[in-house]
Amino acid sequence: MSVVIPVYNPGKYIDPCIDSLVRQTLPADEFEVLFVNDGSTDDTAERLDKLAKEHPHFRVIHIPNSGWPGKPRNIGVAEAKGEYVQFVDQDDYLASDALRRLYDMGHRNGSDIVIGKVASNFRGVPHGVFKKNREKCSLKDAPLYDSLTPHKMFRTEFLRENNIAYPEGKRRLEDQLYMMEAYFPAKVVSILGTYTCYYYSRRDDGKNAGSAKIVPSGYYGNLREVLDVVVANTEPGDFRDQLLRRFYRVEMLGRLSEPSVLKYDAEYLDEMVQAILPLVEDFVGEGVHNGLGPLLRLRSTLLRANDQQGLVRLARLAASVKATARLEDFDWQPDGRISIKVTGQLVYGEDQKPLTLLRRDGRLYIHPDVTEGVVDDDSLVDVTDDLDTFKAEISLRNRETAVEWPCPATFTTEIDELGDDVCRVLLRGTGQLSSEGAPGRGKVSRGFWDVWVPLRGLGVVRKARLGADRAEHVDAKCLPALLSSPVRPVIPYFTDPHGNLTLDVARRAKKIATYLEGRPVLRLAGGQSELRLEVFTTAKSASGRAALVLSEPAAGDEAAQDADAAPKVVHSFPTEIRPVKGRAHLTVPARMPGAPAGQWQLSARLDGDKGPLAPLCGVRVDTGGRLQLDDSLPQADAALMREVAALRRSFRLRRLLGVARPIVRRLPPSARKKVRRLAARITG
Repeated sequence: MSVVIPVYNPGKYIDPCIDSLVRQTLPADEFEVLFVNDGSTDDTAERLDKLAKEHPHFRVIHIPNSGWPGKPRNIGVAEAKGEYVQFVDQDDYLASDALRRLYDMGHRNGSDIVIGKVASNFRGVPHGVFKKNREKCSLKDAPLYDSLTPHKMFRTEFLRENNIAYPEGKRRLEDQLYMMEAYFPAKVVSILGTYTCYYYSRRDDGKNAGSAKIVPSGYYGNLREVLDVVVANTEPGDFRDQLLRRFYRVEMLGRLSEPSVLKYDAEYLDEMVQAILPLVEDFVGEGVHNGLGPLLRLRSTLLRANDQQGLVRLARLAASVKATARLEDFDWQPDGRISIKVTGQLVYGEDQKPLTLLRRDGRLYIHPDVTEGVVDDDSLVDVTDDLDTFKAEISLRNRETAVEWPCPATFTTEIDELGDDVCRVLLRGTGQLSSEGAPGRGKVSRGFWDVWVPLRGLGVVRKARLGADRAEHVDAKCLPALLSSPVRPVIPYFTDPHGNLTLDVARRAKKIATYLEGRPVLRLAGGQSELRLEVFTTAKSASGRAALVLSEPAAGDEAAQDADAAPKVVHSFPTEIRPVKGRAHLTVPARMPGAPAGQWQLSARLDGDKGPLAPLCGVRVDTGGRLQLDDSLPQADAALMREVAALRRSFRLRRLLGVARPIVRRLPPSARKKVRRLAARITG
């Protein structure tokens, strides 16, 4: 495999890229890295040459400055020795296992193009493309047209045989032209959607590619070349309309939408519209227009009428349209997933009123109050045939890396009648949040994972954070958890001050002890006392390290004066926190050797040696180190204690049988049968 990277004066921004290439799991003798230095004027040339000496599979090609990445990429493909070429930009980076996984997928399918899942902390990502792995697909059965950046893996001979090359020199939309010229002849395209391969990174100097203001005449002249490719490779009909609609929606109407159009001065807006209109006349037929959502159809109508002020008024309305989501329920499931119930809707305006619809003569229209000032008073926007386009999803998004994973969810569309022929659309659904693995992917990485609800309707897509609006009972159910093996904490919490639901996975910053405050601790009596904590566990959760701590109980006045003061620890004792019937249990020994006699506060350290203390109860220690727990500690109910006692007996029996099994095997069948009956009676 060959990795091709155009380079021009990258400075420090190339460091993550280089580091990611050095850390690839694909053996160094199975890939090469081609840095094509496009006439850099800083110390890039020297630095890359030194890097190539240190890493034999790195090569550097120096060329005079061409001013744009097209020529360096073409030279990289011409020089590539690998079966596949992967394009990477100098200020982006790859996941460590990306090349191996991409190559394996391409090799087993004979793919012409392999698209790896991407993440970005500054630009839009076509998440719909990466909802699942696709071993073999094409433009006709997958939304490939939503992924038109070149940061993909291409079969080298496929590019050469089809004369697919970048236009050279400074221009716009060269990536889209390249990709459309590649997608049409591609016999097999594969999509790796279950592993994040490629990371776009925001530069703190604001100089990411594509960030400069466009010149409309040049931009839309270049877009015409892309549309010509679409027309040349399709017949009139639904498929052609579908492809053309993508470019109309994104590259034309998208430039006349919020928030961009609200920042244009009148002269620039006119320049933009006059550059777009010839393309609309040549490529946008009724099939393209009619397939848009209602608000986009309205925008298209205004554009075709050259109503520039109407476009601005519509943009103001659309900018006020938001999605809201209410968290109706939250439940930990026995397998460690979180089941949530959600209700979502679209709202608009400064006071975020529901986006209402009006019934008239058996049809549904956007309510005139919503479109006031945008369309004529006697005009109505019909949405009757667009109700099935209302959709909602649930996703987890890493706050630091911007990796996003869709969550299994099912939503239904409900028409909520508000009276006087006025209604609104509600989306009600259930979903599953999983930190420890989901179909097609493994565990999510350590970090903060925010819960989002993307909502589609009326031709717009809006994303809402979940949690600020929630049912009263949800907070009590939002328990910290110890999951998986080896065990790691997963702490759901609501952000301050916004109150949005986030999962802290693997103790990124939050502490279990903090989220046990005010929650009950139950005592289970027996040969050894056990304390049952409100920490969720599963049958597959591993045990974890903890410590029991004795500290001086604070006097009432002193506690009131200095509530944040750390208690004075007089003794600590290592213990284990174990999963038992869906909760974490701590065993309290009958004696604590070395513990000073007296009346103490018993607490637990559940977050490591330096973690905060989670108060449990008062305890008296006699001169022999024997412990007597506070009698006021509530006991678990009898049914739970019977279940736990049975588990204890079963555990002890399994240990005994582990020792006795070789002996039992030597017994005659009748004796073995008696042993099994006895074991069954012991375990209940």
